[in-house]
Amino acid sequence: MNETIDVEYNTQREHMMISEYGRNIQKMVAFAMAEPSRDRRTMLANALISLMGSLNPQLRDVADYKHKLWDHLFIISDFKLDVDCPYPLPTIESVFRKPDLLNYPQSRIRFRFYGKNIVKMIEAATQLEDGSMKTTFINLIGSFMKNACKNWNAETLSDEEILAHLEMLSEGKIRVEDNENVEFRTANFNTNSNNRNNRNFKNRNNNNNSNSNTNNNNTNNNRHRSNNNNNNNNGGQNRNGGSGQNRNFRNNTNNNNNKNRG
Repeated sequence: MNETIDVEYNTQREHMMISEYGRNIQKMVAFAMAEPSRDRRTMLANALISLMGSLNPQLRDVADYKHKLWDHLFIISDFKLDVDCPYPLPTIESVFRKPDLLNYPQSRIRFRFYGKNIVKMIEAATQLEDGSMKTTFINLIGSFMKNACKNWNAETLSDEEILAHLEMLSEGKIRVEDNENVEFRTANFNTNSNNRNNRNFKNRNNNNNSNSNTNNNNTNNNRHRSNNNNNNNNGGQNRNGGSGQNRNFRNNTNNNNNKNRG
């Protein structure tokens, strides 16, 4: 006799509104919704809030987490649960409201490797009066431009090209004469650090090579010592064996002579 087993698959079940709480919580909410008494529904809802809080203890770190649990309870019930709630009842529009779009700045940057802040710095420099302060500020801006180009484009611009870019970005408000003390410097921090790393790498290689050579020499010395010991042992055995054989030969000769005399 063939028996058929009814299996309930998740694809045949009701869609879970919030999967973090599990299907059993959703079944309890459905049971509370089927309760005819409003007071009993409210009591079941409070018990569900306590259970939901224990299932997700991380919500306790959120400000006003009880309010959030009640909102989750109404979302699970598809906003059909009629109980006495200590907070304002949420609506579908308030819960699933899309955030407002952010207005991103769409200003055009002529030289992207300089960035947007360099334009603001040049505008501030144009408002300064002519003098040593303005010249120093222009030197700082030009040095920053030269380093930015070196970092992003792997090339160093000349001072004339930096001055041309300054005049272009300032719309002709910054023009440096030949007699002004203008000097744009580049930072060499990366080069120095690379040199130090190369030196340290070479020193480590030299130390490793010297250690390996020392180990090889020690190994060779140990081999020579072991060979010498083996030779000494063999020589001792030969001497001992030869002397023992000579004594036995002499004893046998003496015994034969004594027999002949007798």
